[in-house]
Amino acid sequence: MIGILIPAHNEEDLLDDCLSAAMRASRHGLLAGERVEVLVVLDSCTDRSAQIVSRYPVQSLHIEARNVGQARAAGAQVLLERGARWISCSDADSRVADDWLVAQLGLGADAVCGTVTVERWHESFNEAAQIRYHSHYQARDGHRHIHGANLGISADAYRWAGGFPPLVCDEDVQLVRQLELSGADIAWSHRPRVHTSARLDSRARGGFGDYLRNLAQL
Repeated sequence: MIGILIPAHNEEDLLDDCLSAAMRASRHGLLAGERVEVLVVLDSCTDRSAQIVSRYPVQSLHIEARNVGQARAAGAQVLLERGARWISCSDADSRVADDWLVAQLGLGADAVCGTVTVERWHESFNEAAQIRYHSHYQARDGHRHIHGANLGISADAYRWAGGFPPLVCDEDVQLVRQLELSGADIAWSHRPRVHTSARLDSRARGGFGDYLRNLAQL
């Protein structure tokens, strides 16, 4: 079984698009009918996120941690207990490509770090800020970016690395660092495609949204 893991904290505005994309990826023909389970970890949600999730054939887990590292770790544990051999992580403000799972698995690695494409730039993120972003971002194979919105890992490699740490941000970065220390084969690839939002009010302090906001203020 393949698991898709999506943490969410008050994501009613973007969750529909996220789940629709995840469902399309889960039904890709090249998966040869392998079962795919989507799990949304609803962390301290006070909006309509739970109602949106209930409209889809997906699993949900409710926690009250307000901590993305704990949310990802709790979700990963559930998926492992349900027999997942591979866990693909994304974010609730992101849309994975239809061939996202196929692209990750096709790389034959222990883990895959993919890139993201930002869409619909925030109005305060002017042309100069966009140029700064693209001058630093490596949208190519061999990049060294780490995004929780586009990360895949085998069950064995996840266990070797000790899982997601309970951090409020950079839980994905720390997991990948532990993977490197464990000797895991990591593919740094542009093939698995994910579109993510350019919102500046990030859910996790120190995350991608804060990075964009800092660029916008330079």
